Amino acid sequence: MIVDLPNTNTNDINKKITGLREEGGAITLSRVLTLVISLHTDDLLEDSIEAANFASREHPCRVIVVVAGDRDATEPRLDAQLRVGADAGAGEVVALHLHGEMADHASSVVLPFLLPDTPVVAWWPAGGPDDPSQDPLGQLAIRRITNATDCADPMAAIKGRLAGYSSGDTDLAWARITYWRALLTAALDQPPFEPVTSAVVSGLRDEPSLDVLAGWLATRIDGPVTREIGELKVELIRSSETITLRRPQTGVTATISRTAKPDSLIPLARREAKECLAEDLRRLDADEIYHEALKGIEKVQYV
Repeated sequence: MIVDLPNTNTNDINKKITGLREEGGAITLSRVLTLVISLHTDDLLEDSIEAANFASREHPCRVIVVVAGDRDATEPRLDAQLRVGADAGAGEVVALHLHGEMADHASSVVLPFLLPDTPVVAWWPAGGPDDPSQDPLGQLAIRRITNATDCADPMAAIKGRLAGYSSGDTDLAWARITYWRALLTAALDQPPFEPVTSAVVSGLRDEPSLDVLAGWLATRIDGPVTREIGELKVELIRSSETITLRRPQTGVTATISRTAKPDSLIPLARREAKECLAEDLRRLDADEIYHEALKGIEKVQYV
């Protein structure tokens, strides 16, 4: 069910939410967090809600989407849309369009809709602020998720995450390479158990996941890590063998190659935003490994 509430206020919205839940027979809350989504336009509204609904089936939550509307409006105005039932995953969705001066006070508008005694997570699907913890919406959250991939300059964005990092920050680019990191780690658990002397990470320039992957490797091996532009692959070089994990840019199957051994094929499709979001909501504490990977980017050699 989708209900539009044009030119409304926070009290009327809360009353409508309560009424819709009572009509549906859902009197008690079973939400584990509040997910606040910040958007500048409607372009990613439906995609963001779809991703949040997908994640809410694993993490039941209230989803609050804040969209900056017409900032030039002469009078401040709040337009809302409520989604419950099949249109809202395992929770409810509150979409807020802020117009005029109200667009500059998103955190104050969001505050009445936060669930009591539950953690708040902030997500910026279209990039994110340079310092998420100092953003008004970020100050409400204990976990802050950005998305460097959708920035104008993804490489610069992921490199800049370290300067504005605070405990609780993460980026979808980090969750997007979880399986890559797992496969590379598993490959090193096989003979000859030699240390990695150098590594090469190759792929598209505007794929920040590869930059943070290279940074992670730079903190884990005693040798140079090179970031190249070219085919999508990672090479781990040992004294007696080279391990290569590669995949076509738009493919879904990866190949692991080892010196003098047959290749192995492994399913490894690019992870969608909804899968990365669901993973990031599984932990609400500081991700120290992500922080180390951001530091490691400074050690990476770009060619």
